[in-house]
Amino acid sequence: MKAAVLGTGSWGTALAQVLADNGNETVLWGRNQQETDDINLNHHNMKAFPDPLNPSLTASTDMHCIQDADLLLAAVPTSAIETVLNQAIACLDHPVIVINVAKGFHPVTHERMSVFIRRIMPAQYVKAIVSLIGPSHAEEVIQRKLTAINAVSEDEGAARIIQQLFSNDYFRVYRNTDVIGTEIGAALKNIMAIASGILEGIGQGDNARAALMTRGLAEMERYGVAFGAHPETFLGLDGVGDLIVTCTSRLSRNFMAGYQIGIENSADHFMKTNTKTVEGLSACRIVYEEAKERHIDMPITTAVYHVLYENGIPDQEITALMHRDLKSEEQR
Repeated sequence: MKAAVLGTGSWGTALAQVLADNGNETVLWGRNQQETDDINLNHHNMKAFPDPLNPSLTASTDMHCIQDADLLLAAVPTSAIETVLNQAIACLDHPVIVINVAKGFHPVTHERMSVFIRRIMPAQYVKAIVSLIGPSHAEEVIQRKLTAINAVSEDEGAARIIQQLFSNDYFRVYRNTDVIGTEIGAALKNIMAIASGILEGIGQGDNARAALMTRGLAEMERYGVAFGAHPETFLGLDGVGDLIVTCTSRLSRNFMAGYQIGIENSADHFMKTNTKTVEGLSACRIVYEEAKERHIDMPITTAVYHVLYENGIPDQEITALMHRDLKSEEQR
């Protein structure tokens, strides 16, 4: 089976290597000729990793490289996915399984990524849509360190295909049919990771992070259930699992964004100078707006939003959270 990966960033490259390790013909499409040359000639993607890549991987800047693929894996930021998919659609002449790995929402329509992909891609080119998401750092996957994530789809047959294609000695894939819950969990944990980084940056400790992650999980569940998610989903890989990995690791861009904000006790400098893709920034704005419209109580998200977009001072926002009306933990 041939797979085409849209995007030569760290996650797209790592997942492409998993497929190549499993014996699948795999090509990466990217915009940067230097990156694609590095993959083809040197079996490296030095912009993303120092680690050598599976030598069977190939790459191209020509979108026609996807023409005979059976799988199309979209590994580009949510801000770029519409443009890239429109380019891909123009090169397709047969149906493919589309794999979404983006953890966020469409920046304009606020749609979950699978919903957006289904809307934008003509039905004759889509066999099924599967989201491949879960607690994972590309830097560990590329080194073939143990990882477990979910193949999520309403089409369980397609999820089984993806599960089989990606699973091996170091990469284990489970299945899940709660598309709403898993995609919301994968997006909202980035907001909590920013909050966790802020706590670290201002000098708080393990007690604070444990409280944040626990109450953050309750907030994620509350938001997801309001949109039709299953509560138990948030106890799985795309809930508590993803929350742990992003809230505790310096490999997380969202955590490190929060850490820089916490160090400075302000988001002003970071927001003006950041050049990296930090999906939690846009997710926070979208979730804040949707929660406000639907009257969903999201105190941590609201505090992060104040810091990012309303010049809120992190330590003051934390104090305000600590002085909210007291309640029973059983009140979800």
